[in-house]
Amino acid sequence: MSCLAVIPARGGSRRLPRKNIADFGGRPIIAWTVAAALETGRFDRVVVSTDDADIARVASDAGAAVAERPPALASDAARVVDACLDLLDRESAQGRDYGTLCCLYPTAPLRRADDIAAVLDLLEPGVCDFAMATTRYTHPPHQALVAEGDGRLRPFWPELVERRAAELGELYVDNGSTYAADVGAFRRHRSFHGPGLRGWCMPFARSIDIDEGEDLALARRLADTGGLP
Repeated sequence: MSCLAVIPARGGSRRLPRKNIADFGGRPIIAWTVAAALETGRFDRVVVSTDDADIARVASDAGAAVAERPPALASDAARVVDACLDLLDRESAQGRDYGTLCCLYPTAPLRRADDIAAVLDLLEPGVCDFAMATTRYTHPPHQALVAEGDGRLRPFWPELVERRAAELGELYVDNGSTYAADVGAFRRHRSFHGPGLRGWCMPFARSIDIDEGEDLALARRLADTGGLP
């Protein structure tokens, strides 16, 4: 079954400007995701969807095809899901239809090719149409606190906050790196969180989602010290 990899990479970023092409280990961050996708050998096309000329050049140099993202889908309010649906429509108009879609965020340079393949392998037609990479929480999520306007804090889940973590079982979180879906199911649900969702749990060290300067510094330290599982 034909498979499309989409790497969504807007030019705008408020918290870490130009993060998609920031240097990481001697090459732009996005180049690591392109390389991992190509290394899997699982995709008919690896396409970077972007509104930015510099990102497009870097992506092309790294070996990806490039699709210019419409301005309406490149704002802060635009959803990646909508950019993926738009790209699927444009690919179809060019006579390229796919059975499987894999969305790879470019800000997860420590994610490996075998992580991508593992997520794809979770898909099972008619049983599991959606899969994603996950990781375990570093702090108990059921103890989340909400800040009130006057500086006070209140439990987000007051009925759970006193519970022991062991009582709740294993909890996982989307690590912001890798998503896969049957294209028909994705079009129907317009989400990567569809029914039958399965997850591939990645260690925290490979799950760094670079959104701020601190994330980038941590990922660089992990890579430089060889501390990656």
